[in-house]
Amino acid sequence: MKERLQIFKDEKINLEQTICVILLVMVCSGLFGFIYETIFYRIDLGYFVKRGSTFGPWIPIYAFGGLLIAVFTYKHKKNPIKVFIKTCLITGLLEYITGMIFFECFNKRLWDYNVEIWNYGNINGYICLRSVLFFGVSGLLLVYGVIPILKKIVTKIPEKVSLAISYSLWGVFLFDIIGYMIIK
Repeated sequence: MKERLQIFKDEKINLEQTICVILLVMVCSGLFGFIYETIFYRIDLGYFVKRGSTFGPWIPIYAFGGLLIAVFTYKHKKNPIKVFIKTCLITGLLEYITGMIFFECFNKRLWDYNVEIWNYGNINGYICLRSVLFFGVSGLLLVYGVIPILKKIVTKIPEKVSLAISYSLWGVFLFDIIGYMIIK
């Protein structure tokens, strides 16, 4: 079981450090999504809007997208084209399925590419070519930039400190998601 969870098994990083990196990837990806959407919707709408389904500065679907990218593409890091294509497929599916489930099951549309700029290749308002390509490029940034930095940080500081930091940040993120769902 431990080997299955060892995403970075070809490197000198143990299971606890791997968990820290993955939790931090989720927090960083959620924050990245918030920043991206803040900028994009400022351009699209001409004014700032608070995006996401939390109180904090993160968007959960980006966090889960970051998790999926790390789990399913990091092992292909020697092949950037494969990382890009797999990221596009994974995040495109995640976005489409999430958008469709929220609309069909909860009658809630979290996003709608039908009414946005640069929505080429739009499928039912759930995904479009711009978003999938952006996620592909973001996946490259995650695999070749963010994950190596997080791994370096996690392996340089004492394990108890990295565990405390990653679990605390992820706990705040999770508490925010649950709190928002209860209150809203």
